[in-house]
Formats: sequence, C-alpha cells, structure tokens
Amino acid sequence: MTFTIDPNKRFTLKDIKHIADNNCQLTLSPAAVKNIEDCRNYLDKKIKSSKEPIYGINTGFGALCNVSIDENEIEKLQENLIMSHACGMGDEVPLPIVKLMLLLKIQALSYGKSGVQLITVQRLMDYFNNDVLPVIYQLGSLGASGDLAPLAHFSLPLIGLGEVNYKNNKCDSVDVLKQLNLSPLKLKSKEGLALLNGTQFMSAYGVHCLLHSQKLNSAADFISAISLDAFDGKIDPFKDNIQTIRAHAGQLETAKAIRAHLEGSEILKQNKKQVQDPYSFRCIPQVHGATKDTCNYVKTIFETEINSVTDNPTIFPESDEIISGGNFHGQPLALGLDFLCIAIAELGSISERRVFQLIAGLRNLPSFLSAKPGLNSGLMIPQYTAASIVSQNKQLCTPASVDSIVSSNGQEDHVSMGANAATKCFKVIENVERILAIELLNASQALEFRRPLKSSPEIENFISNYRKNIPFIDKDKVMYVLLEESVQFLKKAEF
Repeated sequence: MTFTIDPNKRFTLKDIKHIADNNCQLTLSPAAVKNIEDCRNYLDKKIKSSKEPIYGINTGFGALCNVSIDENEIEKLQENLIMSHACGMGDEVPLPIVKLMLLLKIQALSYGKSGVQLITVQRLMDYFNNDVLPVIYQLGSLGASGDLAPLAHFSLPLIGLGEVNYKNNKCDSVDVLKQLNLSPLKLKSKEGLALLNGTQFMSAYGVHCLLHSQKLNSAADFISAISLDAFDGKIDPFKDNIQTIRAHAGQLETAKAIRAHLEGSEILKQNKKQVQDPYSFRCIPQVHGATKDTCNYVKTIFETEINSVTDNPTIFPESDEIISGGNFHGQPLALGLDFLCIAIAELGSISERRVFQLIAGLRNLPSFLSAKPGLNSGLMIPQYTAASIVSQNKQLCTPASVDSIVSSNGQEDHVSMGANAATKCFKVIENVERILAIELLNASQALEFRRPLKSSPEIENFISNYRKNIPFIDKDKVMYVLLEESVQFLKKAEF
C-alpha cells in the first residue's frame, strides 16, 4: 500500500496512523516534486547572482553567522554542520519514533521552502520505505534552532556516516547503502541546515504520544467501568442529565462510554447501600473527560506543526525572499507536551486510587483481594508499584517549558526545552499504561468475588479473554510475571 505526500492536502494524525498500521510506502505527488525542484533552482540562481550574505548558505551558523564562507567551500560547510552537530547522548530513540521523524521531515520538505535537492528527499523516502532507521540519541536538543543534535544523527547516514538500524541489526550506514545499491549524497548549499533545523524530533514524539493517548483514554474508561462494577458502585453519577448541565465534551463522552460498557450488568442493577461513591469512581467523567479535552487541544497544535515548514532560513521564490526567522522554535510543542504529560498522568493518578479502594476490604471485598488472607498477601503490593509509578509521573510532570538555558554565545538566548518535554511525556505515557494494567489485574480479581452475579456482556467477554493469559489469583504467585502479562494484554487489546 502506498501513501502520497502531497503538500496541497492537510496531513493528519489519522493519516499517520494509517501509514503506520498498513506499513505504507511513500511517494511524492507531482506538486511536491515541483515545489522542491523550483525552490532548489531558485536558490542556485540566487547564490550565483547575489553577493549578499545569506545565513547558513554563505555564512557560518549560530553565533558564527557573521563569518563569510568562500564560494568553493559552501558545500563542505553543510557536511561540516552535520558532523559537528551530531552530539547526541543517552538512550537511543525508539525505532517507531525514528520512522515518524523520517515521515515528518519528508512532509516538511515537500512544501518547497527549504532549498533541498529532490534526490535528498527521495533518499529519505528510500530509508523510510526500506526501514533503514538512523541511530539517534535522546539527549542533545534544546528544542530551538530545531532539534539540532537528534537531526544531525538523523542526517549522518545521508552522507555515509553514522549508524542505522536495518533488518534488526545496528550497522554502519555506508554498509547498508552498499546493500541497497545507493551512494552517499553530496549535499549542496543550505541542505545541511534544512535537515538539522526543524522540529521533527519533538513532533515525532508528540505524534506518537497523542496516538498512544487515544488508546489510553479508551482503556481508562473501560477498565474504570470494570472497577466500578467490581466495587459495587452506582451508575447515577454517569447519567446523561447531570453531564449536560456541565457540558464539557470530554465529560459527556466519558459518561456515555461508561454507561455503554456497563449496559446489561447484573451487579449494577442491585440495590446499593451506599449514598455515594468515592471521587475516584464518582468523578470519572470529570477527570477522564478533562484529559480527553486536553488531548484534543494538543492534537490541534501538532496537526498544525506537521503541516508546517520549520527550518531556517526559509525560501520564498514567489516573492524573491530568503528570510531568517524562528519557525524552528519549539515553544508551541513544549507547552503542548507539558500539558499532555500532566493530562495523561491524571489517568494514572485516579486509576491508582481505584486500586486502593478495591483492596481496602470495603463493600464485601476481602482485604487485598486475597481468597485466603493472612497466609497470602494477595494484591497488597501491586498497589505499591502503582503508587511508585504515580509518584514518578508527578516528578516527570514538572514542566520543561518553563526552563531555558542560553546557548551559542547568547545568539540563541531563549530555548523551549521541548525535546525534554517530549521524552518525559513518552515516559509518562508508558507509565500510565502500566498503572492501568495493574488496575485491570485488580478489577478482574475483585469481579470474581461478586459471583454468581455477572457484569455486562461486553465486560464479561473481555474478562474471559483476559483470563486466557492472567488467571484468578487463589494463592500467592510471583507477581511481576502477572503484571507484565497484564501490560502485554493491554497493549494488544482493542477498546
């Protein structure tokens, strides 16, 4: 299956999910090819006809922007830029995010405002289509001037340097180029700058987090519905009329989902002795709903970003201008990622509180959901694990975007720290998935103590599938195995 990169059509998260789910091959539309070639031709003519300094084309970079570069060294300048800026450290960027970076860089270059050669974009597509994924490191970007260090590592293989992941092996890029009958590129003026200036590291992480958050929102609703029934909770706080008088979209959506998941539950139809339930149950629509609303807001930021040109300088052949600006600054993304980080963390925070309520010996449930308490600790300690993860999430939710460190001798005197916002948001997303998996383990265990009454047909079918991997715990077992099984089940589940 192929997907055509077309700068005249709006690129969406739905498109990206389609490309990933179907392992699509990329092609360029005729409009994209024309944009790229027209811009390159304009730039070549401009360099020949003008002696004026043009940032990054015939000058140095950053604080060296006032240093003129000799005409016969303009191309060497681009190669030097990539090598000198490849200063990443730390853990490697996950491969799905590297592939997203390739996709987003191709999309950004298709607008024809960056001055790259067509062959450069085609080589990026060769890498994408053949799963040749550059080795990139998580640390090194300040989230302004673009994601310089990560994008330098991203660009090294184009000139036959650095490493790539190919066919489950880490290899020297030049060896993989030989296998594919490709030669290292000879970059022309401006191309190194076009590759390094941009927000594709932050954007790829953000897109990944947003796509994952869509599933976590649905999973949180479904698992909380199981917990509500297992806790013998009331449906009243989820009725439509109480939502419509405070009609936040996410709140309405969440309450509707919970009602649907519990439709037909025998447990829910029982008379309830309690007047009301704890907040972690009663306020699910308000808490989960606010997270949904935040995700939708952050989605608008990233869908704008992935339809943008974010390198520098930017070339406008139609008005005969080459403008040095600041579209590479990651502030919109940094703020959005921090907001997303906080919102998703709240799904984990309220989930852990439901776990606590389920194991507390309330509502005729045994302490720690142990079938034989005393000799067996039951599910006492998984709640500790959930609490530990929630606490780490709180630490990770400290905003990165309020920080800034001066760089490049004061030329780059305010930076977004959006890359740090991106990587910590990624960790929070992974952590919340683990917390929800722990809640699922507890909720499914608690539900067994309501027998012979059944929950809804939808929930009973889900639990039946869950039980194929994770059994009812009648006596103490090595728990980390069950926790990991629950995480893996959750990863594969559809909601």
